[in-house]
Amino acid sequence: MVNKNDLPMRIGVGVIILNHENKVFVGKRKDNPVDKWQMPQGGVDQNENFIDAMKRELYEETSIKNIEILEAFDEWYEYFLPKKLVGIIWKGRFKGQKQKWFLTRFLGNENEINIQTLKPEFIEWKWIDIDSLPKVIVDFKREVYEKLTDRIKNSLKKVV
Repeated sequence: MVNKNDLPMRIGVGVIILNHENKVFVGKRKDNPVDKWQMPQGGVDQNENFIDAMKRELYEETSIKNIEILEAFDEWYEYFLPKKLVGIIWKGRFKGQKQKWFLTRFLGNENEINIQTLKPEFIEWKWIDIDSLPKVIVDFKREVYEKLTDRIKNSLKKVV
C-alpha cells in the first residue's frame, strides 16, 4: 500500500484570461457543479513545455486560441488535495499540484468560447472581477487564488 504522503505533486499549468475590461474567465466544473468556479488549468504532458501545455489546456477546456501572453509567472503555485480526494483524482498518482501560471489577454470574440469540447470540463462560464477569484474557488485552492489575485493586480500595474 502506497503512503499518500509519499505521492509526488502533479506538474501543471494554469491560465488567467482577461477580457478587455480586465475581468477574469472562470468555469464551473462539470465534476463539481456546486457554485464553485475556476480558471482553466491542467497537467503538463511528458516533453511538453509550459507555454504549449497552457495553450493546449486552454483550447481543450474553452476552445480559445486568440490570446496574447502578458506574463509568465516565474514562481510555482502549489496546492494539496483534501485527504478524501487523494488516491481518487488523477488516477491516485498525485497528492496535489505544482503549477506555472500565465497571465493572458483574450483577443477573440466571445462566440469563440465553447465549453462543449471533446471532453467537457465546464458546464458554465462567466467573466468575474479579479478580487472575486478567491471567493469562487474550492477551499483547497483558495490560498493559490489569493496569491494569484495579488500577482495579477501587481502585473496589471506594469502592463497598461
